[in-house]
Amino acid sequence: MKLKSQSLKFKIILLVTSYSLLVTSLGCDAFVRKFTRKRKKEGPKEQMVLVPEEYKPPPMTKEEVYRQYFLFWKSWHDELINSLTYRASHKKNMDCINEALKNLGQLRTTLQEAKQKKMDVYIKQLEDLRDSIAQDLYGNNAVQNRLTAERLKRGILRDFSYDKVKKYLV
Repeated sequence: MKLKSQSLKFKIILLVTSYSLLVTSLGCDAFVRKFTRKRKKEGPKEQMVLVPEEYKPPPMTKEEVYRQYFLFWKSWHDELINSLTYRASHKKNMDCINEALKNLGQLRTTLQEAKQKKMDVYIKQLEDLRDSIAQDLYGNNAVQNRLTAERLKRGILRDFSYDKVKKYLV
């Protein structure tokens, strides 16, 4: 019985060893392939754009241009009044008034000369307001500046709404 048990142990050890040797010698190529990093495939490279293509928007009519600049001016002027009302930073006030002036200047270029002269009066008043805001670093005159801005807005809306200037567009 002892001999038989030893013979059985020997056969099992021999079987396990031969199986291990067989697996080791054949290798597990699929296993190795599964965990090795694959090379990046070099596909067709995109060519660099050497000359950028500029897409131009469709041309706008004089009415659209006027309405657009008028809307821009009104938005910036409203923002200026809000920033003066809630005592926003000095930089915010200056940015708002500079943008409002820029858009009012663009609005001026769409008008005939007679209306441009009338617009120049408002532009001058807005520049004076800008100087006043620039000198008021601590916002001591914010209420007065806000009232001036509101008065200018009412005047521009009254005199330069599209219905009043449509026949003076260039």
